[in-house]
Amino acid sequence: MAFYVCKIPRNFIKLSLIFLLMVTWVFLKTEFTNENLPTFGEGQPIYQAETTKKAMAFTCNVAWGNEYIPQMLEIFEKNGIKITFFIEGRWAEKNPDLLKLIHSKGHEIGNHGYSHAHHSKLSFVENVNEIKKAEEVIEKIIGEKTTLFAPPYGEFGEQTVKAANSLNYKLIMWTIDTIDWKKPGVKYIVDKVIKNAGNGKIVLMHPTEDTIKALPIIIQNLHQKGYKITTVGELLTDNP
Repeated sequence: MAFYVCKIPRNFIKLSLIFLLMVTWVFLKTEFTNENLPTFGEGQPIYQAETTKKAMAFTCNVAWGNEYIPQMLEIFEKNGIKITFFIEGRWAEKNPDLLKLIHSKGHEIGNHGYSHAHHSKLSFVENVNEIKKAEEVIEKIIGEKTTLFAPPYGEFGEQTVKAANSLNYKLIMWTIDTIDWKKPGVKYIVDKVIKNAGNGKIVLMHPTEDTIKALPIIIQNLHQKGYKITTVGELLTDNP
């Protein structure tokens, strides 16, 4: 029986070891780097509150619809309800008296950015500037700093989340979107809210004619079911 000995060149062995070490170094470096990067899951936007209480929050994004806001406030006052109004900075500058009226009725005031920008397309600095500029305008009018931020169009990206967190804002989304701005009709808005009602849910609306007509029906129905309608801030802090 013949035995054959295969000699491997020393240079080949050295090159193989060097290659192996380089691959290992790159892998470990990548693992270490990823562990130290902030993840998109940190400071996630809030879509609803975790609670066993029968409570829901109503939110209203305001950048237009002035003619419907006084009627909306009357409906809430008649039913003893306080909600969260997310205010656009530009709108606040043009309508300080209307913002003061909303605030005087005891409603929570949130931040809707300054110029209704697409925040998912903005850099970190641009996101910060949009939030801060709206905050400054609103605070100058009502004397209170906003702490809740609802991005226009419901659009946000990683830089939006980082910006909100850096400014100590809670980024608020919604559970139930009435899409009232599309004028879907009163029945659609009522059915959308009632059929999807639940503990801790957040309802998004705007100052529209359909919303004004739908609100009394929605409020009566939710109250009959034992739900309390409240602000986002109260919903998030008043949990068991």
